[in-house]
Amino acid sequence: MDVTSHRPSAAQGAVAGAVAAATALAVGELGSALAGLVVSPVLGVGGRFVDRFAASLKEVAVALFGTNDKAALVVGTLVVTVAIGAMTGVVARRHRWLPWLVFPVFGVVGALAQLSDPRISGPAPWVVAGASAGLGAAALGVLLRAASPPPLPLGYHTGPAAEPAPGDRRRFLIGAGAMAIGAVAMAATGRAMARGDVVADAARRFHLRRPGRRRPVPDPTFTVPGLSPAVTPTRDFYRIDTALSSPQIDPSWWRLRVEGLVDRPFELTFDELLALPSVEEPVTLQCVSNEIGGGLVGTAVWQGVPLADLLDRAGVRPDAEQVFTRSVDGWTAGFPLAAAGDGRVALVAYAMNGELLPVAHGFPARLVVSGLYGYVSATKWVESIELTRWDGVDGYWVPRGWSKDGPVKLASRIDVPRSGATVAAGPVTVAGVAWLPAVGVDTVEVAVDDGPWRLAELGPVASEHTWVQWRRRVELRAGAHRIRVRAPDAPGRVQTADHAEPAPDGATGHHQVHVTAAAP
Repeated sequence: MDVTSHRPSAAQGAVAGAVAAATALAVGELGSALAGLVVSPVLGVGGRFVDRFAASLKEVAVALFGTNDKAALVVGTLVVTVAIGAMTGVVARRHRWLPWLVFPVFGVVGALAQLSDPRISGPAPWVVAGASAGLGAAALGVLLRAASPPPLPLGYHTGPAAEPAPGDRRRFLIGAGAMAIGAVAMAATGRAMARGDVVADAARRFHLRRPGRRRPVPDPTFTVPGLSPAVTPTRDFYRIDTALSSPQIDPSWWRLRVEGLVDRPFELTFDELLALPSVEEPVTLQCVSNEIGGGLVGTAVWQGVPLADLLDRAGVRPDAEQVFTRSVDGWTAGFPLAAAGDGRVALVAYAMNGELLPVAHGFPARLVVSGLYGYVSATKWVESIELTRWDGVDGYWVPRGWSKDGPVKLASRIDVPRSGATVAAGPVTVAGVAWLPAVGVDTVEVAVDDGPWRLAELGPVASEHTWVQWRRRVELRAGAHRIRVRAPDAPGRVQTADHAEPAPDGATGHHQVHVTAAAP
């Protein structure tokens, strides 16, 4: 008997394709975790996207999302993948073979992205890719069949009868919902397995020894609500890097190599690093992407081994000019050798604010160098320190358009009041922080509207390597006002008013806020 069948609607095809794509992604996430792969296909693809377009997108991403730029990129990767899956589902209503072409392409792209990570090799990514592609394509086929009404005898019905029956629609929705829930569960399980808690485990196995030298942070002499603290809480410390997912490193197998233009190359285990004489120093670090008045800067108390001690042990050769560091995920940075021995703080740090480094901030070890932007010095998850010629090799960001030199520029910021705030007319407290690590800040000056610059009161500082808190009382008449700040540094040079964007070597200019003083 002749029969006629009906295709799912475009909406059903889109839903089916989106759910199937989500299923494929979830299988990739869980499969990668089960296989012990350090990055999933999504993170691998996102990482390669960062590498390819980092120079053009870095400032945009940071400006739009701040320290959430990594999450935004991951979400964007997921959205694009699911959208392609939805389009595939719409077309697959007519061409049921299409998913078996599209999903394997997804799998190949994901596997190649994973294999581009220097930590991954072997057949595991291809096995995960095959499972992800096969189950994704199969899921789409199942959902499309669930959305299709059973064939009916030719001429048995016409017109409205072509619409799916309530039972067909219900079957489709139940199937799609169940698959979506399963995908979420698989992805969450994979993420949980990949994340672990290596720091908590390390804290139980490795003893954090007291530093041989400790520079205390003085108690503040004044408190202003909204003013940045002398030491930034670890949870609030900014994070800017290229890693979409922070590497989970077991310190029992981690090694730090010191090599290159040295007479005595060596490597250290984590336990050996902890056993070396250490120091504890408060240091202010800043990201080069920080805008004038921005929050990509913070002060923490860092404990670690002086870099100079490790270089002395290695025996630096006369032709060495650059300290070139590499992360376990392949990220690199380089800075002048002189910065390791000119009196500034330069540490291989393993603790932050009295505890082992959080994973997001570089556990088990990272570089901390006072007075240099992070993009040339602050290598997290460090695995090698290599001495090279200055022109021998460039760090990650240099070929992407950023300056090879990265000294931090003098900066000051108004924390209180916030721009756009309304305050009571009369005396108003203006407060904030100023910094030039490795040099220090001698004075801070505040100006209201076009009035003269007036000295602010400075809080105590641990050393020239940290920011200084400041405050000043100003008189504001009722109406709109502009408040500006500038800071001469310790040698007496005044912070420039010339505005410059962060690229290629750091922002400049005076921070200013606009407030409204309301009459009582």
